[in-house]
Amino acid sequence: MTFSSVQAFYRDEHSDEPSVVRTSEDVDSLIDDLATGPEFENLAVLHSSERDPLPSGFPDHEFMVGADGDRQLGVLSFMDARNFVSLGSSESSGRAVTYFVAANPTEFPGAAEIPLALVRQAVKEFLSSGGQRPTCVQWQEPEIW
Repeated sequence: MTFSSVQAFYRDEHSDEPSVVRTSEDVDSLIDDLATGPEFENLAVLHSSERDPLPSGFPDHEFMVGADGDRQLGVLSFMDARNFVSLGSSESSGRAVTYFVAANPTEFPGAAEIPLALVRQAVKEFLSSGGQRPTCVQWQEPEIW
């Protein structure tokens, strides 16, 4: 199945040439890369080509996807007019967790971590919906973010 094109940024070299994700298999490769790659490259920033940019030329949205392969957990955030982060189970840690885009840290609420299988499903939904916030996960609006 082919989806719309999404640009992914998670390594230094992606600032000049982003990774392009087009298929379900590409999503699996991206999540596997984040989950098994270097510790400081486990969070990707995604932008859908299906959404119109702002007048400035910048994307009108940002979808962040983090993967911790050792713990089989990950995080999601979606930003457009409002900011959201994924909402894990009530058993999730209360402590903040940190994921990294090209060695730059981003802190998430501990309750934002969800199973890695659900992260995969959400990214596939983001692709197939033309860049809309996935509905397969629960979301929370973080107090500070």
